[in-house]
Amino acid sequence: MKVVSILGSTGSIGQSTLDVLRLDRINFKVFALSCHSNIKLLAQQTIEFQPDIIVVNSANDREVILTYLEGKANPDILFGPNGHKMIVEADEVTDVVAAISGAAGLTSTYHAALKGKRILLANKESMVMAGSLIMRQAELSHGLIIPIDSEHNAIFQVLNGARDNKAIQKIILTASGGPFRNFSAEMIKAVTVEQALKHPKWSMGRKISIDSATMMNKGLEVIEASFLFQLPAEKIEVVIHPQSIVHSFVEFVDGSLLTQLGCPDMRVPISFALGYPERIPSGVQGINLTEHESLSFSNPNHALFPCLNLAYQALEAGQARCVALNAANEIAVEAFLECAIGFMQIHEVIAEVMEGVIPQTNDELDAIIDLDKNIRIRSHEIIAKRVKS
Repeated sequence: MKVVSILGSTGSIGQSTLDVLRLDRINFKVFALSCHSNIKLLAQQTIEFQPDIIVVNSANDREVILTYLEGKANPDILFGPNGHKMIVEADEVTDVVAAISGAAGLTSTYHAALKGKRILLANKESMVMAGSLIMRQAELSHGLIIPIDSEHNAIFQVLNGARDNKAIQKIILTASGGPFRNFSAEMIKAVTVEQALKHPKWSMGRKISIDSATMMNKGLEVIEASFLFQLPAEKIEVVIHPQSIVHSFVEFVDGSLLTQLGCPDMRVPISFALGYPERIPSGVQGINLTEHESLSFSNPNHALFPCLNLAYQALEAGQARCVALNAANEIAVEAFLECAIGFMQIHEVIAEVMEGVIPQTNDELDAIIDLDKNIRIRSHEIIAKRVKS
């Protein structure tokens, strides 16, 4: 039996994971669930799955969720980072679903790697900030990282978990193009928050929806792919594929191009990761090829989506710039969602922050976290100046 802790169970990835687990109560046990703010939904999940432990954000949240549970479930209730550390390190746990959004998921992902857990990785920011550190710790502890992002999951499936990348000529990440792929330069300047949150294919949280609209999400995936598959930036490409049926390619040195196809539903890569090395039902039907007369691919418009370029620049410059890219992006996206800056100012803020960071590599977790904090302070300062002007 696989025993699973889900970090971020009330988000879209967490909910999709529970959808898959509902299909097999015999071979999977939910050991722990956690959430940031959706206490009511966490309570419903707790009553249904009866985990041993749940983790909430604060002591006050602990009191609130007790009123929802009302004797229908009796888990241990922890809160804060120490709670997340406990549920990934517990001896009973075999699999950790790392689905906490943003840099907040770094520490728990790192501790899961230290303990040699199977990490079902949806938190790409962890890899962007500390990819080499996490990969090294997972290898030293004989753990395994299986990406849940559909693009990286497709590459993992093609490679079947093999670590030898000598036969790889390049990998090609597919991108839907988001809601603005057909916009003109003038149109994109006037983008509103409401427009940016409407993704044409995926149902996602607010932050990742904006990242998709700017194509920063794909930029972060480029960096993640570099660490996951040990490939340099020049061997990672991005193409626009609006149908979201083909989930990335691997081109080998002999000219072969292999891929994985699937419906645009996160339950497919999640079920693969949960079942690996076996395959288990996902609850999703396969593709009816006769309903898809054509699949199209095109190059991204780098002028409209400069965040993608920034990600490549950060990857080539080194880990400190990757930390800066991620932190500045989180703060800039937050500012855009609050209507403090415009859509096209997101990349301007990130670029300005990155310019002030000395390229370097520091593979100590505390140093990475300190750099992240300093970058966030600097990002707020830059945004404040823009708002005043």
